[in-house]
Amino acid sequence: MKRTPISSGPVLKSLVSGASLVVACLILLVPSGGAFAGEKGEKNAAAVAGAKNATQPMEKQFSVPSDDELRRMLTPQQYAVVRENATERPFSNIYWRHREEGIYVDIVTGKPLFSSRDKFDTECGWPGFAKPIEEAEIKQLRDTTHGMVRVEVRSATGDAHLGHVFDDGPLELGGKRYCINSASLRFVPKEKMAELGYGAWLRLFEKPEKEGAKGK
Repeated sequence: MKRTPISSGPVLKSLVSGASLVVACLILLVPSGGAFAGEKGEKNAAAVAGAKNATQPMEKQFSVPSDDELRRMLTPQQYAVVRENATERPFSNIYWRHREEGIYVDIVTGKPLFSSRDKFDTECGWPGFAKPIEEAEIKQLRDTTHGMVRVEVRSATGDAHLGHVFDDGPLELGGKRYCINSASLRFVPKEKMAELGYGAWLRLFEKPEKEGAKGK
């Protein structure tokens, strides 16, 4: 039988045309640096941002617990001081001679009240501060109990009884003495402030400590 040779010209042209079409489609589907790469980059960027945010401490939120919660949170002495205006015994409280660097926060809300930079030695038996961190966070009220006329200080947010303020503080520190019950405070060490959400208050320690406040 006579065999008729098949010409390869049309077949090759068809194969080449088909391959070109496939390549063109692939280029359209996955362009260099195109949509797929962009989506992946966005996902990677979001993941990096999320990891970065996870390592940064959240800013502290301050709220006032209910009375029942406070009774569970605090010792009987702490509750008596902040809610019943009691006064703790002098000379035997935790922060009278406390000298560590950091901030003292309201034991009711956790809001910063005083800095160790403004603390000074007192002979009265209670912690003494030259000023609060924020004047707006301290309420001053006339107190005529116990046959005396004094100025009571309370926390503005938590309405906790803190102590009293007098005009017999060191003149070089402004002349005020905030005489505060240790039971109304909680101390946050400087090295723990960022971790515990108080990073914004590290600015208090950026400048060198004043000579008048040393030795506290």
